[in-house]
Amino acid sequence: MAIKMVQKRLFGTNGVRGIAGKEMTPELTLKIGKALGTMRPGKIAVGRDTRTSGPVLINALKAGLLATGCDVVDCGILPTPALQYIVKEHYEGGAMITASHNPPEYNGVKIIEPDGTEMGDEETICLEELLFDKSAPFKQWDEVGTEVNALHLVDEYIHAITKQFPEKPGKGMTVVVDPGSGPACHTTPAILQALGCKVLTINGVMDGTFPGRMPEPSPEGLKGLAALVLANNAAFGVAHDGDADRSVFVDDKGFFVEENQEFALFVQHVCQNERGAIVTPVSTSFLIEMIAKKAGCTVRYTQVGSIYVARTMRELIETGNKVIFGGEGNGGLIFPDHQFCRDGGMTAATMVSLLARSKRSLSSLISELPQRRMIKEKIKTPYGSQLIEQLNQKYARESLDHTDGLKIKKERTWALIRASGTEPLVRIMVDADDCKTGLALFEEIETSVSEILKKMSNR
Repeated sequence: MAIKMVQKRLFGTNGVRGIAGKEMTPELTLKIGKALGTMRPGKIAVGRDTRTSGPVLINALKAGLLATGCDVVDCGILPTPALQYIVKEHYEGGAMITASHNPPEYNGVKIIEPDGTEMGDEETICLEELLFDKSAPFKQWDEVGTEVNALHLVDEYIHAITKQFPEKPGKGMTVVVDPGSGPACHTTPAILQALGCKVLTINGVMDGTFPGRMPEPSPEGLKGLAALVLANNAAFGVAHDGDADRSVFVDDKGFFVEENQEFALFVQHVCQNERGAIVTPVSTSFLIEMIAKKAGCTVRYTQVGSIYVARTMRELIETGNKVIFGGEGNGGLIFPDHQFCRDGGMTAATMVSLLARSKRSLSSLISELPQRRMIKEKIKTPYGSQLIEQLNQKYARESLDHTDGLKIKKERTWALIRASGTEPLVRIMVDADDCKTGLALFEEIETSVSEILKKMSNR
């Protein structure tokens, strides 16, 4: 008898997301709160980003938690890694109302475990079973939970980062911060000022309509940041996504730093003092492995998603392996001595230390990295899994990696095709030594995908 695999029904790679008022409703959020409160009784910390639907959804979430008897600690508007740090230090669990990099009309929920990591797949499936269980009762009037506000706890997060840089490496350094009107408006400038930096901001007022740029920091959206860096002779500019668990950079010449180059620079920095494993998803450029191996470090690959990176890091450490760094090629970096989650504030602070230590400009450090070219494309389709199955058959004679989706490896070039964990689309990524080689493989994959999807649509 075949074993039926249990799959998540609502939650994707990083929580559950959807358009507010459509997929993400107060009714659903209340059910999530009720399920979480049933599964993790005790004190639960909650927070949100700046989205306009945040107050509606967080109040529904709190209602569900309170009704199960949980005590709720509302930490207000703050970055996701700040809430993760607070939960790790104080509480039995947490929930963040955020849609991260998605457009303003989206919102969602990320569930945080007591160790500060996002909830894993097995636990999430259990949560969903509780969510769909209509028989789970609410507590009686004299057993419901209580609520307190703890807006000050975000300062603990700020201090946890700044205390790691007591030498104040930012003295004499000008940095421009683009929080994108998100929750890092309060935290990242404070962190960098504490490191001694002169800090300028753009899009530095919290606003859930994101008037200056979209929550996803892109080269096009960061032109204002780049201009401000150049106008003020700044060392660099740093920008965050909608919940500030990621950081991307603009160098001293105003150029966008590709995220895999960013990751490689941090790997190079960390490997100067330590030897051990770097943990990263299969979607990360081969550049990371090149830098790590040159420094005598190893690379361990995981599924795509920060939760898989964080959990693998912890598992390796618990089994006696030395893990020194982790992250993704999207600006989401994990510093194990700080906490096991992506942290945009910590990334910004470490960049200051990295530049101060090297006594070099960011642009010059980037220019010396080995050159790689990455091509990325999104294709909207609900047939993600079927598409990958067909491609797997087509490329059966190639060197394949099924860690996440389908990775086709050809010497120093690879292509990854995987279904998104948060949206109805397929992502295609190609990584190569040069544009010509990468483009040739990309066009080959794109043609195959188009042919397969055309056949599917004609059925």
